[in-house]
Amino acid sequence: MTSADDRVQLVRDATFARVDAAGGISGTRGTAPDGLFLRDARHLSLWHLTVDGTAPVALVPATAETDDKALSVLTPRGTRDNPPAYTVFREQSVSAGMLTEHLRLVSNRPDPVTALVEITVDADFADLFELRADDRHYDKPGARHEIHRTDDGLVFDYRRADWHSRTTVVGRPAPTGLDAAPDTPSARTLSWRLRLDAHGQTDLHLTVRARPHGQAAETPTVARPHRQTASAADDLTRTCERGLADVDLLTIPVTGVDGETAAVPAAGIPWFLTLFGRDSLLTSYFLLPYRPETAAATLSALAATQGQDHDPVSGEQPGRIVHETRHGELAHFRQIPYGRYYGAVDATPLFLVLLHAHYRTTGDRALAVRLEQHARRAVDWMLTDGGLDEHGYLTYQPDPNGLVNQNWKDSAGAVCFADGTQAQGPIAVSEAQGYAYDALIRTAELAAAVWQDESYAHRLRETAARLRARFAADFWMPDAGFPALALDGQGRQVDALASDAGHLLWSGILDQELARRVGQRLLLPDFFSGWAIRTLAAGQKPYHPLSYHRGSAWPHDNAVIVLGLARHGLAEQARTVADGLIAAAVHHGYRLPEVLAGYDRTATARPVPYPHSCSPQAWAAATPLALRTALQML
Repeated sequence: MTSADDRVQLVRDATFARVDAAGGISGTRGTAPDGLFLRDARHLSLWHLTVDGTAPVALVPATAETDDKALSVLTPRGTRDNPPAYTVFREQSVSAGMLTEHLRLVSNRPDPVTALVEITVDADFADLFELRADDRHYDKPGARHEIHRTDDGLVFDYRRADWHSRTTVVGRPAPTGLDAAPDTPSARTLSWRLRLDAHGQTDLHLTVRARPHGQAAETPTVARPHRQTASAADDLTRTCERGLADVDLLTIPVTGVDGETAAVPAAGIPWFLTLFGRDSLLTSYFLLPYRPETAAATLSALAATQGQDHDPVSGEQPGRIVHETRHGELAHFRQIPYGRYYGAVDATPLFLVLLHAHYRTTGDRALAVRLEQHARRAVDWMLTDGGLDEHGYLTYQPDPNGLVNQNWKDSAGAVCFADGTQAQGPIAVSEAQGYAYDALIRTAELAAAVWQDESYAHRLRETAARLRARFAADFWMPDAGFPALALDGQGRQVDALASDAGHLLWSGILDQELARRVGQRLLLPDFFSGWAIRTLAAGQKPYHPLSYHRGSAWPHDNAVIVLGLARHGLAEQARTVADGLIAAAVHHGYRLPEVLAGYDRTATARPVPYPHSCSPQAWAAATPLALRTALQML
């Protein structure tokens, strides 16, 4: 697949690589780093091919033939009167922990020639968080980089205290030379002198294998369901097929609650190829009618990482569901809080929602029985540390060292008043109250029908009823005819008009009359761009069409809203939003991006992409399945 910066991205088995048009890697940083990546680290930061001392030019730029394989055609530089002596056919692919390359040199000459082929290679082992933060430096005391020559290549070793990562490079045939790279002291140049007969050819095979810290010698692979692609299909069907394929690309192996390997959807590439609470839960919910095994795996993995103790750095609290997990060096040494970071107010109720939804969809009681104690601990967290007992609502305190906002709009400034001011904590965001209400109602049903505990079910129903009544009184803004985005720490209504209100239709915390008013309001032009519903209604002071959460439009956000519209019988509105999203997908090769810019559909012939959007991204990939479910409800 080609990314927004024209690099080619290859993905398979929790491993991804990004290469340029000639198949090279230069070690870029910032919003679009290149390299070979596994477990939050870059294992290959330089991969530069030369033939006879010069970089070949791309006759056919690198093109992704499949999601995990790219082909390019290169030649040494030549002229009209002195054309290149040979052509290089380059095939690159990724698999579990590996980048493999096949170079086939074909002679264009009637006499034998010898080609000098050189690959300059380096591995910086940079943590993804280093690559994202151009303006931030992380100290690494005692870090050591070592390079060892082997019979058929070389090994890059990186050590820091108990941390040890490795990248190996193997050539077939073995390289005949290994030299320091003059311009990059940490790099090495492997060289081969390859003889080509008259109009003959020769082959060079290279394998780069990443060995991250803490991972077994072989990176596990993930089995993928077999899919049959329709020979003729409508746009929604094609978008669903592309979405399922992308979910497959993002599926990674993690450890489940009983030590089993669970195949779960990671959040997205390049920054989030790891288990996330909120993202994985909503992705699994969207897929539930079609792939219930994904929900079961996600629930097991999140139960395995459920909070046990109080840790102010990571936000861990007993019963709390993790926001994200990280495996990189900076997380290992706690230079960032995200090794297991629990800064999410909504992952815990969504865990309970998905557990019940899995039971309701499949009729299988086994998972609900297996995770009963985890579910009860999740409810306990909502009532205690989550804030329901103390504040009457699920709340969070902004984390100055982690996430300032801990709902799905987790960028700084996203939970704001109509004047653009960020709300101060403890913050009660509207959609999280809906999730909490839904979680209590659903868990009450599990308690009564599966766990045979009617008294517990009764307590949960009463708690849910009180929450629903409080919410209607405290969050509804009569003048705007719309719910507040949040309540701040002083109980004031955070009055920006935001798409979060649409989630309240999905969760059922609003009565039918208010839900219909909200649904109809979200389809007015200041919210609905023609492609999707914006995160903030246009015309407000903080609105910006290229802001991450203050004016852009997110497919998954819209999927939740469409499910809510369908729940309340707003068929015309549900179809309108679904049609806009499907049309946007068509313009992106049937792949929905993570985020769309908020520009109106009348302004451009195609949707404007958000500059830093992940692709593929799990809940965007699963969105068309949610749309299909919603349309079937109408």
